[in-house]
Amino acid sequence: MSTEPRRGAAGGAVRGDAPGRRQQRRRRRSRAFLGAFAIVVAVLAVIGLAGAAVTTAQGPRATRVSVDPDAASRNAGSRVIFTTTQSLADVTPDQVTVTPATSFTVDTSGRSVGVRFALPLWDDTQYTVTITDVVGVGGAASTTLSETFTTPKLQTYILQRGNEGAGGDTVFQTDLEGDAAVPVFTAPQIEDFRATSSHLVISTIDDDGHSHLTVTDLDGGSQRDLPLPGTGSVTNLQSADRGDLIGYTFTDANIGAAGARENVLYTASLADAQADTDPTAITRSGGESRVGDWRFVPGTDTLLTLTYDGALTLVSPPTASGGASAPVALGNAVAIDGIARGSTTVIVERVTGPAAIDLSTAQEVPLAATDTSLGQVNRVIPMADGTTLRVLAILDGFTVRSTTVHVVDAAGAARPVFDIDPKDTLIDTCVSPSGRYAAFLIAPDAVSNTYDGHRLPLPKKVQTHVVSLADGTEQVALQGFDISWCQTPPRM
Repeated sequence: MSTEPRRGAAGGAVRGDAPGRRQQRRRRRSRAFLGAFAIVVAVLAVIGLAGAAVTTAQGPRATRVSVDPDAASRNAGSRVIFTTTQSLADVTPDQVTVTPATSFTVDTSGRSVGVRFALPLWDDTQYTVTITDVVGVGGAASTTLSETFTTPKLQTYILQRGNEGAGGDTVFQTDLEGDAAVPVFTAPQIEDFRATSSHLVISTIDDDGHSHLTVTDLDGGSQRDLPLPGTGSVTNLQSADRGDLIGYTFTDANIGAAGARENVLYTASLADAQADTDPTAITRSGGESRVGDWRFVPGTDTLLTLTYDGALTLVSPPTASGGASAPVALGNAVAIDGIARGSTTVIVERVTGPAAIDLSTAQEVPLAATDTSLGQVNRVIPMADGTTLRVLAILDGFTVRSTTVHVVDAAGAARPVFDIDPKDTLIDTCVSPSGRYAAFLIAPDAVSNTYDGHRLPLPKKVQTHVVSLADGTEQVALQGFDISWCQTPPRM
């Protein structure tokens, strides 16, 4: 009896059941994988929840702090930014302490909080920024964030004019020790220069007596000419406190011809991307536009102009479409003494004497008088902290017996910081961007100190004395003028 059919049947049954068993094995493996995956997910979820709980319990922690000490010492508006592990509840100014004290604002966005300094920080100084009671948007535990950094030593620029045949005039970069000056730009006749956050702009005169503006990097490299409105003379070169914006007054070489421009105010950008952009004329609609003096208003694109008719006016540059805001009249004045960085208060000279105007409201504010025994007020320079720097002279008839410079508070209390020898002449006074120093431009032995032949003439021997305003200590006396924190050229 053969068993093949049975085996065949059995074998057939076996072959027929094999796919079912494979499917069962697959299902078992799938169930095992899904179970293991679920366990892993559950474990990760537990770990994540535990981590979140720990993070919440610990409060926000800083993962990164961003600060540029060099930029903070040179420019207003620099920031310290803390990035944390959590989205933050709004931080208020009373939670922030900056040591040494300086003006600041604070803003919160997502996981970051930034502290913005209103003015440049003091050079060569250690600063600590501390933020207390920092909490996430969900509340729970709070924490303290802190960062300490040191600003670099101050670097500045100064212009030295050479004697005839002595190789021309040179802009130097120097420190406050005065023994490490490096020449960055030389030309036969340099009238003036200004420094922005990333460029130098130098006003020169060619052999035909025409002005040129040369733009360079801060080390004097990448020189290029800035387009001018035409052929003529550039005067009253100034730069804005932020960005690469400059302004100047321009007079055509053919000033006697019909339609020639005289002392028209222009602005221009030093940004490389706008190297070929023509300057923008700033005019006063409905009145005299020839400008005798002017200033950039800090933190805005508005300009304060003093025109030939004595009108003091706030003027806005034209918009991209060509329109412009209406000018704001501020009365008449004789001169503009200055606008403090980080401030909206300008000091002007009216016929009746110095006056302070709040440019944000166009209202005149009181200016406290000093003790008459200190002398006659020759100039008032505003500072961001509300004090002023005043040049006071004691006269005997038409003879100057003494000239002193005082820091004067809002109540009129005066503190001396600098004395000028009667034989010398004080030409100009400038306050550093941080307000830490003042620079006094002195012409020694004024009677015998003859003037040079430049379009902006100055005594051939000049010295810039840098003085600490905290205690009147002289830091250095530099040969030259136009120290780069001066906002305007010297006024003779």
